[in-house]
Amino acid sequence: MIEPAPRPRSFRFLGYGACALAGTLWGTGFFFGRLALDEMSVGHMVLYRFLFATLGMLPVALRHRVRLTASETRTLLLAAAFGIPIQFLLQFHGLALTTVSHASLMVGAMPVLLAAAAALFAGESLDWFGWLALCGSTVGAALVVLGGSRASSGRETPSLAGDLLVIASLITALAWILLSKKLMQSHSPVVVSAYTILSGTAMLVILILGPQWLSPLTHQRVDPMPFAHVSLKAWIALAMSGLLCTATTTFLWNWGIHHVPASRAGVFLNIEPALGSLLGVELLGERLGPYAWLGGAMILAAAIALTTRGNEPNAEIILE
Repeated sequence: MIEPAPRPRSFRFLGYGACALAGTLWGTGFFFGRLALDEMSVGHMVLYRFLFATLGMLPVALRHRVRLTASETRTLLLAAAFGIPIQFLLQFHGLALTTVSHASLMVGAMPVLLAAAAALFAGESLDWFGWLALCGSTVGAALVVLGGSRASSGRETPSLAGDLLVIASLITALAWILLSKKLMQSHSPVVVSAYTILSGTAMLVILILGPQWLSPLTHQRVDPMPFAHVSLKAWIALAMSGLLCTATTTFLWNWGIHHVPASRAGVFLNIEPALGSLLGVELLGERLGPYAWLGGAMILAAAIALTTRGNEPNAEIILE
């Protein structure tokens, strides 16, 4: 049996760079979302974000057309439902009730939650150190929720309901990741990601615009999609969150993990909560309490410790 040739060091360096850039762009997602939420509802903001994302994903889907079996189609639609409308509506409804810094630190628990889910439902191993990291991350999340903070005038302050909605969105994302991982056994990650985003965006269109289309029959007043009165700042934030924080990050991440071990690339997921909380504190005037800082440090430490040991599940398809 011929052994595959090792990848050149330059490709490994570029692979790590792609993963690091993806983690950095993900870290700005809550910040851009908060800017857009100042001018529109959660549903409209999420829909606009993914309409922009489809601009980047549609060429991929058209270039890489695949035939899916009936079973694969059901799995794809279920993954799209969990991964797009359910996850993001929960996540940004939570953001509307809490702060960017709190929501970002909660996302830091994702690598550890993913390791636990893979151990419980996908048959992947999680040793005593992994479970210890999971417990530490859970305690850290509790400290963030209870640690409190305050925001500048006109901004939301953190709330238990908002923090719990963000956590619920992470649990929903686990179902999406495990379903997508099943699809990637027979299709490339880029194709699965593109088809998932396009299918999930179609679901968002029906869910958000459906009541407006049916209003002549139901005689219920429904707010139209905001457009004319949306500021340039909000449009830029929506375009950045869709094209950069969703579509571009998917391409960068999928390319990166094809050139470096996923066990080492996973550590770059931790850039997202660190940068997101920093943006909330520095640019939006938020203030984290001492227990929240301690909890955030525990979440990041647990995730870094787990992902650098090289035995965590792959994280090829996380988008946000």
